[in-house]
Amino acid sequence: MSLLQLEQITAIYGASQALFGVDLTIREGEVVALMGRNGMGKSTTIKVISRLLKNPQGQVLFDGQDIGALPAHKAARLGIGLVPEGRRCFTNLTVRENLFASARPGEWDFARVHALFPRLEERGDQLAGSLSGGEQQMLAIGRALMTNPRLLILDEATEGLAPVVRQEIWAAIATLKKTTSLSILVVDKTISELRQVADSVVILERGVSVWHGTMDALSADVKDRYLGV
Repeated sequence: MSLLQLEQITAIYGASQALFGVDLTIREGEVVALMGRNGMGKSTTIKVISRLLKNPQGQVLFDGQDIGALPAHKAARLGIGLVPEGRRCFTNLTVRENLFASARPGEWDFARVHALFPRLEERGDQLAGSLSGGEQQMLAIGRALMTNPRLLILDEATEGLAPVVRQEIWAAIATLKKTTSLSILVVDKTISELRQVADSVVILERGVSVWHGTMDALSADVKDRYLGV
């Protein structure tokens, strides 16, 4: 069953059109990788889903409900959890306060987030602004999980992190896939890591969905055509 469905989404920033026809479907419990070169519309698509970009054309369905006109906070309450690019933690709050600020009733609580990221428990009384980049990314993911989402969106969750921390993040995503019923949308460029977690791939080119398939079907020709430098 489809949890999220985008149909022929177009979106405009001011006088500039960013999306010209994006189709994307995420089923219950599915991990989908959203890929494409820089500037091809991935972050704009995420803003449409999370309702941070108003008045898109086309249909945005979440669990069968048209959410195209909803404000962002109401979309979040329906179960859309966003880990934004750049982390954006509340730097003047402690780790625990960041998690508490987003907490909603459900399976994800302090204990479960700490089990996924033990370092957050160790840093509980530390200001988020004093954390390393990797720790802030763990906090951003933990904060999104504390909303008890049905769909978790990860926008460049490993970009700019040290290799050892990147592997921790990917291991956490793999754990989420194996142990939860979460649907996950991942924006990332690293095919080798995505291959371990993603069930399917959607590629954008100049604001249009141009390819969809499994990771195994992602041929060298497709990669060269749509993902190469």
